[in-house]
Amino acid sequence: MRTALVIGAGIAGPVAAVALQRAGLTPTVYEAHEGPADEVGAFLTLQVNGIDALRTLGIGHVVSEIGFPTPRMRFRSGTGKLLGEVSTGAALPDGTVGVTLRRSDLYRALRDEARRRGITIEHGRRLTDARAVPGGVRAEFADGTTATADLLVGADGIRSRVRRAIDPAAAPARYVPVLNIGGFAPALDVGTAPGGYEMIFGKRAFFGHVVAPDGAVWWFANPPRRSEPAPGELAALGTAHWRARLNDLFAGDRTAACAIIAATPGELEAWATYDLPSVRHWHRDRMILIGDAAHATSPASGQGASMAIEDAVELGRCLRDVPEPDAAFAAYERLRRSRVEQVVADGARSSNAKAAGPVVRVLRDALLPIFLRRQGDRAAAWLHGHHIDWDAPVTTTAGAGHR
Repeated sequence: MRTALVIGAGIAGPVAAVALQRAGLTPTVYEAHEGPADEVGAFLTLQVNGIDALRTLGIGHVVSEIGFPTPRMRFRSGTGKLLGEVSTGAALPDGTVGVTLRRSDLYRALRDEARRRGITIEHGRRLTDARAVPGGVRAEFADGTTATADLLVGADGIRSRVRRAIDPAAAPARYVPVLNIGGFAPALDVGTAPGGYEMIFGKRAFFGHVVAPDGAVWWFANPPRRSEPAPGELAALGTAHWRARLNDLFAGDRTAACAIIAATPGELEAWATYDLPSVRHWHRDRMILIGDAAHATSPASGQGASMAIEDAVELGRCLRDVPEPDAAFAAYERLRRSRVEQVVADGARSSNAKAAGPVVRVLRDALLPIFLRRQGDRAAAWLHGHHIDWDAPVTTTAGAGHR
């Protein structure tokens, strides 16, 4: 039986391991952190195409109890004017819609499911290098250990060491000129019903929030920042700075932003936004990239997790049907590259719109209602309606298995 090393135990890694196991391989997952590093405090949306891809592998149940439905997004200007409303994707046949969930809960659920299926996940194994050896690939770890297998899957995120092993001259991640910060406010009346995102293009920054079923308000903000922060700079600023900064940014807007931030307990810390517009080489010498390692998108796309899950399913199909790894990897890239790069481009445009100046802001508020109506139809058909048929055969010349 063929073996695989999967580097990274975030979202893409455990799902890829399940897909590879189902395709007849024996995967082992290696994670750099000593224990679960779950980014407690962050949350994400998992769109219907991502849920559908999990169901393709028979593991859709992992999200059924850890998130809540968020079927729509409503956009407003900083004056409170409604700019438009879009769905987060047409419901699946059984009525399932996109969900919002804590990142830590999704990581944990996917890891637990992989382990339940007999897949080994080893923590504290930070990859330092990977290289081809006769008949396979060898991974070298910071603790001095090594591991060999028939192939290696890089699911190690936007700072991927596997990407550097494949292409030492690979372009670095691109800074997107907004920051991210967010949190959870206890039950608070903000005038909106649970399950619908309120997205506000404020005069000085973007703010979004959604009310959970228990009344808690999950929120995020995108303070503009043209220059890339130095390492450690944002963390050093501290909670008092961020509370004052956010209050200043949103004080002139007709939103609940300031009240939500004031009600949020605990520490606040911002982080920078990056994406990868186009990675030159996805595979080499029995090594392949998936998820953020190959095509990181800004959070504005709402598709990072779903794209990673789709990648994992397609990689499993390709390795099942195309015996030679490089040929299987090439088939996988043909199936995925154009789709994911379009998602990255859309996410970059959305992020840039959040940091608009006064002139662009006026144009944006005038044109956005038209764009949202058109984009909603396109997303339903192309983005959210994407389905992968696990049983459809993969060939080396054409992509199959989609509706």
